[in-house]
Amino acid sequence: MRVIYLLLSFMLCFYPVTQAQNTTNQFMTQAQSSLEKKDYTKARYLFLQAYKSLSQKGDYKQAIDAGTQAAYLYYRENYYQEAFDLCRQMNQFILTEEQKLQKSLYEQRFQVTKERLEMYIKLKNAAQAQVQLNTLDNLASQAGDEKLSNNLLYTQAGYYYTFGQNEQGDAAFQKLINQYKEKKEYEKVNDCYRNLISIARKANNAPLMERTYDKYIVWTDSVKALTAEDKLGALQQKYDQSLQTIQEKDDKLSVKQYMIVGLITFVVILIAALLFLGFLLLRFIVLNKKLKKIIQTTNEHSEQQAQFIQNISVQMEPTLNKLSASAKELQAVAPKQAEDVWTRVEALKQFTVHIQELSSLENTLMEPYEVSSFNVGNFSKKIVEKVKGDIQPEVNLVTDVPQLEIKTNAEHLEQVLLHLLKNAALYTSSGNIRLDFKRKGAHVCQFIITDNGTGIPDDLKENLFKPFNEAKDLAQGDGLGLPICALMASKLNGTLSIDKEYKKGCRFVLVLQI
Repeated sequence: MRVIYLLLSFMLCFYPVTQAQNTTNQFMTQAQSSLEKKDYTKARYLFLQAYKSLSQKGDYKQAIDAGTQAAYLYYRENYYQEAFDLCRQMNQFILTEEQKLQKSLYEQRFQVTKERLEMYIKLKNAAQAQVQLNTLDNLASQAGDEKLSNNLLYTQAGYYYTFGQNEQGDAAFQKLINQYKEKKEYEKVNDCYRNLISIARKANNAPLMERTYDKYIVWTDSVKALTAEDKLGALQQKYDQSLQTIQEKDDKLSVKQYMIVGLITFVVILIAALLFLGFLLLRFIVLNKKLKKIIQTTNEHSEQQAQFIQNISVQMEPTLNKLSASAKELQAVAPKQAEDVWTRVEALKQFTVHIQELSSLENTLMEPYEVSSFNVGNFSKKIVEKVKGDIQPEVNLVTDVPQLEIKTNAEHLEQVLLHLLKNAALYTSSGNIRLDFKRKGAHVCQFIITDNGTGIPDDLKENLFKPFNEAKDLAQGDGLGLPICALMASKLNGTLSIDKEYKKGCRFVLVLQI
């Protein structure tokens, strides 16, 4: 009786798991069936349900397959906002799974990014499509996976042809075809030409379609000769192998008396090979331990460096404070020299603060800031109020920021914008300083700071965001403000750059993923 009770309990425990698995499988099966019947609304709903169920179970491969199908069915009917939201959810799910598994899920990130690219291509947004294409290129390179690399070449060709960049499209397409030719995968070459014809048809690109048809006809004729040549080569190889087999048998018959010696020699060689492999394995283990130790040492050195910088700053602070106080005491005796000393001491204090901040940002660069939603219009008004005191009388401060909600870290965004605006105020004696906000997509925005000041020489723009690229007089600034802002921008999931084409002053562009 007790055994029967235990069996029933075991069955009741596993029944919900089995039932959930069956439900998920039903969602996927019904979704595929609805898709084949072109019932897109129902298919989308079922793919969404499958994605939610699979993601809850942590089945990231099937979950992303279902999610990307649902995203495609959204933007197929021009529901772009829903598609972008779903892609963002999938990215968050992938990040969570990566943290659990302690590995990068390149293939799943590639799938989601590719769906974003297809949406931007459909929206004819070449700039954002290029951003996604670059992301795909990075993912394929990092993954080192042939399947992703081939998929990337297909995607690149489609992007270039869609936006009329036929030369780049031909280059990507030809590279893919050459890979298949080298492997003698002729049917995949046929598929490439058919897919390219389909791309040209969708893009209404008649010249591309005509050119591809011509190449396809030439390939169809040549592949027959290649196939025949391969078959002939295979037959020749079999014939050569047969001759070799016959020769080997003749040799065996003629040297049968030496078989035992040969076997002994083989055993000796095998033992030597095993010993050699054992040596290589042992050497690999030793090198692996050394590598781990080197990595650990490097991390410790990085931590020690940060601690060293902090300790130096702490130890210097009392001395600098005394120097500052001494300079004030000398004010009555030698005011000019005292002012100069005080200015340089304060500059050195600021330099130590910047050094600590720079070191802290570099050590936590992979840790993004926490984000929250706020009104960017009201946010910009507060920044303008804080910087008004630095603006010279003959300079107009102009803003063009709409009343929109964005999601990022307001505190560090304010630090970056304040630094850029104060720099503009410092070097602009007349004219305008502008703060503009532009929405470049569903999840991308720009803050643009423009002034009519003295500008920055072209030879300095290349290393503008690199710290310690030249010796500076600390009294005139340590040059760490912009490198610190660039690191903050990275932790804000964005980039900070200077517009090198703008010649009437200076223009900085802060791009954020929101």
